[in-house]
Amino acid sequence: MLAELYVPGTSPLHRTPPQYMVLALAVFCTALFLFDGWLTLAIAAALVLMAYLVAELRLRHAIAALRPVFWVLAIIFAVHVVMNNVGHAALVVARFILMILAASVVTLTTCTSEFVEGIRALLKYAPSWVPKDRIALAIALTIRFIPSIRKTLAQVRMAQKARGLERSLTATLVPLVVNTLKSADQIAAALEARTPDDRETPQASERAI
Repeated sequence: MLAELYVPGTSPLHRTPPQYMVLALAVFCTALFLFDGWLTLAIAAALVLMAYLVAELRLRHAIAALRPVFWVLAIIFAVHVVMNNVGHAALVVARFILMILAASVVTLTTCTSEFVEGIRALLKYAPSWVPKDRIALAIALTIRFIPSIRKTLAQVRMAQKARGLERSLTATLVPLVVNTLKSADQIAAALEARTPDDRETPQASERAI
């Protein structure tokens, strides 16, 4: 849950309304794809570093954000090396790393109730038939996967290591995927249990998560 990711603090970013943080993240990620090149990445890296410093986050927070996707990034790098070249592969992976770190700033400085309220605020001008509360809760529940997958991966690795299968990629991925799909089913069931007329406070949404 977001509570496991949230790092309490009084920095300017902790006090920034979450809807502005989400909008800034969207603009940041869009700019990374629209403006290609190492100069763009250098500017983006400087912005991410500045955000980490302002939010008083530590190197361990950045490592924790990247560790779960290390192998995914390694595969992306290998694919782009084969399809293009090392320089292009490094550019693509660097772009993903910066997006992940930028997203981590939002999750590390925003608690669950504030995040849900921020999503609601972004949907304020959406048509009346749009289920704003359900969308906000769905997004918050989806972000719950981040620490959940980390815990599951750690448990699977420990179990496979005890069996002498720590080097088997299949033995690690299969239980991880199965547990992730089970969590997805639980989230789907939670959303189906809610009616379109539900009206929850941010605190109630946080308890649901």
